[in-house]
Amino acid sequence: MATVTATNVTKIYGEDTVALNDVSFEIPDGEFVVLLGPSGAGKSTLLRILNGLTQPTEGTLEIGGEEVTGTRSDIAMVFQMHYLVESMSAYRNALTGALNRTETIDSVLTHYDEDDKELALDALDTVGLLEEADQRAGSMSGGQQQRVGIARALTQNPSLLLADEPVASLDPRAAQEVMQYLKDAATERDLTSIVSLHQVNIAREFGERFIGLREGEVVFDGGKEDLTMDVVDDIYYGDDTTDHGVEQIAGES
Repeated sequence: MATVTATNVTKIYGEDTVALNDVSFEIPDGEFVVLLGPSGAGKSTLLRILNGLTQPTEGTLEIGGEEVTGTRSDIAMVFQMHYLVESMSAYRNALTGALNRTETIDSVLTHYDEDDKELALDALDTVGLLEEADQRAGSMSGGQQQRVGIARALTQNPSLLLADEPVASLDPRAAQEVMQYLKDAATERDLTSIVSLHQVNIAREFGERFIGLREGEVVFDGGKEDLTMDVVDDIYYGDDTTDHGVEQIAGES
């Protein structure tokens, strides 16, 4: 588990492109948080800072009381594109999640101990794919492939789970199924999770807390009961709501 604390985080690209502007929040251990906001709002930049892939221009971001200054083996990421090795089985793909916890020479030789193998099988069981462990990833549906991606992240045995638009490329039924497995995995492991989503209807179904970003700033931070249609419109459009409706946003995929 990990408490996440952002303090006045600002990220500027080049001379004047502000991706994040004075962002602050605290996420306690085990909370499942959904990031909402239009394209370019700063969601992916925030996830990249959390994952140690880029550094803030100003401010600090701490995980478990330790400032993030680079990539960490206890932070796992689920991507929009699953990036599986399609010629390998679901099990072998899930097992690669252990590489972040393996010594360099073992990583090169892809040696895994029995604990890693058990973690991979347990992770596949968590996402409902234990019986398909030997199936080649390339023959799986998009939803199944994304579930293997989640299993790979869980095999990393993380304290923080990040997901960047994990269901954006899936049809509504598969998206809901993948999100259910993701939420169940986080709940079973009491795993602090931050998930970026565009689909507000899916976000409302699975999120516990919502952080809304617009133009790099936090414009909303609250629970489901506070995420009204007016608030959603404000997150996505601000004062420019004349020609937009929340029904359009809620149905995005």
